[in-house]
Amino acid sequence: MTEKTLPYAGLKVIEFTHMVMGPTCGLILADLGADVIKIEPLKGDNTRHLLGSGAGFFSAFNRNKKSLAVDLKSEQGLALVKDLIGSADVVSENFKPGTMKKLGLDYDSLSERNPGLVYVSHKGFLPGPYEHRTALDEVVQMMGGLAYMTGRKGDPIRAGTSVNDIMGGMFGAIGVMAALKARELTGKGQQVQSALFENNIFLVAQHMMQYVVTGKAADPMPSRISAWAIYDVFNVKDGEQIFLAVVSDTQWRIFCNAFGLPELLNNPDLNTNNQRVQARPWLLPLLQERMAAYSKKELAALFEANALPFAPIARPEELLDDAHLLETGGLAPMQMPDGRQTTVPLLPICMDGQRLGVRLNPPRLGEHTLSILQSAGLSDAQINTLLENNVIATQ
Repeated sequence: MTEKTLPYAGLKVIEFTHMVMGPTCGLILADLGADVIKIEPLKGDNTRHLLGSGAGFFSAFNRNKKSLAVDLKSEQGLALVKDLIGSADVVSENFKPGTMKKLGLDYDSLSERNPGLVYVSHKGFLPGPYEHRTALDEVVQMMGGLAYMTGRKGDPIRAGTSVNDIMGGMFGAIGVMAALKARELTGKGQQVQSALFENNIFLVAQHMMQYVVTGKAADPMPSRISAWAIYDVFNVKDGEQIFLAVVSDTQWRIFCNAFGLPELLNNPDLNTNNQRVQARPWLLPLLQERMAAYSKKELAALFEANALPFAPIARPEELLDDAHLLETGGLAPMQMPDGRQTTVPLLPICMDGQRLGVRLNPPRLGEHTLSILQSAGLSDAQINTLLENNVIATQ
């Protein structure tokens, strides 16, 4: 797809976001063709400077966007941004409740001038008793049952990625898309809200409903009673690990034949899946001993050849060299703000057989300040005055 044929080509989005949730929403719209302008303070989005587990946030969630560095605490800077919003289709923000209202950048204030504006807010909680609380992904995982389900009993553990932040941004984008469709019908914009806590509740809904259906509370995943006899991580040659699954009676026969296990195939106590589940206490140690004689590569080849489910245990950094991702274009070339070249995972969708690629690298702070203001009709003299007064910054 060319840039002009992307679904949201021509859509103008102004985002006031940081960290993961808000930037994810903008990323989705940007990948789909929208012109997303990221408003940053003169010192830059703090996400640019995070260490440790946050070091990848900015590069992962800010491609295909433009950076406008402006001082919103100045009257000139605030007026400048409000003028840009006057012709925008969407505003996206994920700051603490009340922050945007203090600046006059809340939905009620902006929609007076631009009644077609779609305004999406990404928060910790939707309106209600908890909305005043400060939330983080880990906070809502703990209070929303996800950490309980991920860890062992008595040892709640957060999921290994920012699941609520990312999915919260996704639902924000879905809400924007729905509001844009509604605008086509009514001519009016609206406010959309997405929240971490409610997103987490949606994630654990299956476990909540399991309790409703069965009357029994769901056990954490590490201690659950498996629905299948073989659905486990096996330790194999050279200290490697692989996940192997056999989830039907047909697959059981295939598995036994592939590994030369007639004594198990012909055992009447193992004919059905439920029988094999009951036999797990003695069956799994036996299979673990047999599988230990193989390497991860050998097991993967055998399982793939026989269409059995398997998964080598991979680390995130290893996926940068994943053969499938490289061959299918799932990793796209990208330059990071510090100039280093890398590849980055794309949105997990194809449109008309093509992936949605990188059109713009994650921006340097203020990289597009001049071009944005020139496109907005400001003269060189006006722009120079703003620069001299430290209202804007550029690179």
